[in-house]
Amino acid sequence: MLSRRLLLVPFVLIAFCTVAGAQSKKLDPGAAKKPEAAEKSGKLAGASEKLAGAPDLDLVMASGFNHLLAGQESVGKSEENWEWPYEGVYRERGRIPIGYRVGGTAICAWAMLESSIGLRTDESDAAMERAIRFILAGLEQPKMQPGFNSTYDVRDWGSIYALNFFLRLDKMGAVPEQHQEAVKAKIEWLVATLQTNAIPKTGGWNYSRRAGAGKPSASSPFMTAPAILALWQAQAQGYEIEQDIIDLALKSLVAAQVDSGVYSYTSSGGLGKIPGTIGRSPAVEVVLNMAGLSKPEHLRTAVDHFLEHWGELEKRRQKTGTHEGDYGIAPYYFYYAHYYAALAIEQLPEESREQLRAKYHERLFASMDAETMTFNDRVFPRSSHFGTAMSLLSLMQPSMPAPAMLLNPKSR
Repeated sequence: MLSRRLLLVPFVLIAFCTVAGAQSKKLDPGAAKKPEAAEKSGKLAGASEKLAGAPDLDLVMASGFNHLLAGQESVGKSEENWEWPYEGVYRERGRIPIGYRVGGTAICAWAMLESSIGLRTDESDAAMERAIRFILAGLEQPKMQPGFNSTYDVRDWGSIYALNFFLRLDKMGAVPEQHQEAVKAKIEWLVATLQTNAIPKTGGWNYSRRAGAGKPSASSPFMTAPAILALWQAQAQGYEIEQDIIDLALKSLVAAQVDSGVYSYTSSGGLGKIPGTIGRSPAVEVVLNMAGLSKPEHLRTAVDHFLEHWGELEKRRQKTGTHEGDYGIAPYYFYYAHYYAALAIEQLPEESREQLRAKYHERLFASMDAETMTFNDRVFPRSSHFGTAMSLLSLMQPSMPAPAMLLNPKSR
């Protein structure tokens, strides 16, 4: 059994529910009703001001939790349902790559872990244990080992979020007893693997390397910022990090800057026009502000751009293709952008957060399927698990621990 977290006023587990009277897939103001049977836990930390007509946050959390619980599956040879694969357009021999399966499962399990207060049952504990076993097994697969295949490889995306999840699981003392040794060993392995897989000389990480493995290449801010955050958290929990690797990665983020709070698609440029940058810029600014390589006003600019130009992201949600449209926005950026925008808001001065949270909630809930209270960025039904998980994690940002950082980057 997973260890329980302290709870002063518990949530009550409610069944997966729909919003009565919803007339469209977009949120119909006033359609969301509070569950009469649910014992109120108070408002989620940091969300003290409810938006008129917005759904009840407790209901969103419980519905999302149950959606994830019901959606665990297997796309491999296993007969047990133990994963939440992220599905995008990229395939390897016609199949969802193991990096997407590991990363998607880690993100969904992480969201369940964080939102499990008062919602836990024997069934959800069993689902979490299966997910841990799947990630441990998935990380043993050949295409999750240290290295890079040809010019396109998503294994590091899976490794970043597997590390995030395992670190949080360990920090919370929630690793099932039978997996404690294996999880700790895999954390150490993931830390070493990510550092081994960093782009040589130019630094950072990217799923697309035109020069191929083992050669300098442009980094992707989309991947590099989350990788740095994961490695910093690992260091805070006692694992060894090489400062030179982090310094090079930070340098690659700085190289991607187009303007204050605006970052191109890679460290060598590309797709650098607002609003096409609003998904990655908050993530990059969080990292550079923590490292002392940017300014708080640039972080605020990144958040403001996200809120102001959100409509351009929405135009690409649940559309086919990848980097298409006026600004080259790929649908997979949609809920990634929401998570890191929410994270960025919590790094801003406290007096500005409440108003920004309210605006953020308005944007997020405008993308919610009002009938099921789930979130999906893709045309693939199963990707509603990734979208819902990222949305739940973003809503919980006010009550989650701030990102950790111990390294002192070299001055530039």
